Amino acid sequence: METLATLSVAITLFASTNIDDIVVLIGFFSDPRYRPRQIVIGQSLGIAVLVLASLAGSLLSLVVAPSWLGLLGLVPIVLGVRGLLALRRDDEDEVAIEPTSLGNTLAVASVTIANGGDNLGIYTPVFATSPGPRLVLIVAVFAVMVALWLGIAHGLVHHPGLGAPIRRIGRVATPFVLIGIGAMVLVEAGTLS
Repeated sequence: METLATLSVAITLFASTNIDDIVVLIGFFSDPRYRPRQIVIGQSLGIAVLVLASLAGSLLSLVVAPSWLGLLGLVPIVLGVRGLLALRRDDEDEVAIEPTSLGNTLAVASVTIANGGDNLGIYTPVFATSPGPRLVLIVAVFAVMVALWLGIAHGLVHHPGLGAPIRRIGRVATPFVLIGIGAMVLVEAGTLS
């Protein structure tokens, strides 16, 4: 019975703190400059960093002022502006830009981390009050949920009926979503105060 309760808590915990990631992942999967492998590795890396930071008791928040952590919000803003410029270039000339594997992977990871402030605030107390076996189960569920999130986003983007409109909308909307996420991170962290 306790295992079912832990599974339920872990699924709810992950879903409630990562529902916005579905939109971001759809955007990345819609962008032809990002390969699925880069997105999978980047998202997994980003979530792993958030989980490790939470497991460590969010040492960053003890050492670094939250307003400085808010500077991470600049990452999605820069990526969003870069995306807007790329849209404009794509409209002017149809020159394909060769994606850089490491750069794109780190971009996905950075956006996941920057967008994960709520994750840190929620995971840390739950992890702190969870005994070892329960904690292992929660982290394992998170790994499965990352795969599920990636599968849902990829499936929607490549769905025979929904895929084309999602890719069109996602390609244009993603830069604005990233800029919005970055601005939200800056404001919520008090960086602009």
